[in-house]
Amino acid sequence: MFKPKVKLNKELMDKCTKAAKLMGCCSVDEFIAGILERETETILAKETTSEIPEDRTADIKRKLQGLGYMD
Repeated sequence: MFKPKVKLNKELMDKCTKAAKLMGCCSVDEFIAGILERETETILAKETTSEIPEDRTADIKRKLQGLGYMD
């Protein structure tokens, strides 16, 4: 079975090892997997947030100007 691997420089690996111990993780792999999972979810959540289309933005801006909220 394929098992992905990630290469880290020694300095980063040492930091991860220390952090994993401080967090009480069973292994550095567990610590790194947890961090990657959390950050990946954060990034993907930002990607899926809907943006207001440009034409709708112009309409909203015009309405706010009409109400005196914008110059």
